[in-house]
Amino acid sequence: MSETATTQSRKWASFPLHGWVGIGLAGIFWALNWSLPGPRTHWGFFPMWLGYCLAVDGLVYRLRGTSLLTRSLRKYIGLFLISALVWWFFEVVNTRLQNWHYLGAELFTPAAFAFWATLSFTTVIPAVFGSAELFSSLPFVQHLGRGPVIRPDRRTSLVFFGAGLVMLLLMLAWPHLFFPFLWISVYCITEPVNIWLGYRSLGSNTQYGNWRPVIALCLGVLLTAFFWEMWNYLAYPKWVYSVPWGQFGHIFEMPILGYGGYLPFALELYAVYNLVAGIWGDKDSNYVQIALE
Repeated sequence: MSETATTQSRKWASFPLHGWVGIGLAGIFWALNWSLPGPRTHWGFFPMWLGYCLAVDGLVYRLRGTSLLTRSLRKYIGLFLISALVWWFFEVVNTRLQNWHYLGAELFTPAAFAFWATLSFTTVIPAVFGSAELFSSLPFVQHLGRGPVIRPDRRTSLVFFGAGLVMLLLMLAWPHLFFPFLWISVYCITEPVNIWLGYRSLGSNTQYGNWRPVIALCLGVLLTAFFWEMWNYLAYPKWVYSVPWGQFGHIFEMPILGYGGYLPFALELYAVYNLVAGIWGDKDSNYVQIALE
């Protein structure tokens, strides 16, 4: 065996078991989701995305020797629970916006739909945070230089908070015009609250010009978004979009402009997670490690 082949085998020998389980789950349920007739995604979505989460976590562990799951199983499970609650907030707001709906939802009773939807929603935050940690582990992100300085001082946080409230009110008052504000207003409101309460925030990094956590979150959510939209394309039940403007240039079901909304959405998830963690008494937690120095 050549030296290169030996090195490669050693690398994959340290790939953790849960990563291999994740690859298996994702592959099996991807195949089932795209090949079986009739409704199948309601029961196939969760194991497929659990597989994604575990596979990505395994890659992070391979690169760092630590990962979300291996640092704390309890907190990792907590990510799934928080994720379901957070995405139901977006579902509630969507009753006003009507930007997406689910083909095949009519096949289920309200209780059954709520059960399967909640189970599926649990995977959003673990998938995004795991992908963000993956990108933050890569040299091209770790070696990024300093960027603009944004300090989390009182004036800046008040501007963010006020802008978030205005965007939220505009969105609710005129949803056909301002529906994109859903994907940034929550961050603008929650980030200052974290700063005022002394919880973790992205501002603790941008005050030094360190934008690596922001970049890692944005790249991580784009990777996750690609798989969300791709796996959804041939799924059933599935979601489809109906937005008042920008409904062109579709990549899978999503209009191309819609992918831009994923970027601030990742920041929202991080801000809301830090708020919940702080409320639960873990205000200085560095559990989600996207800011390696």
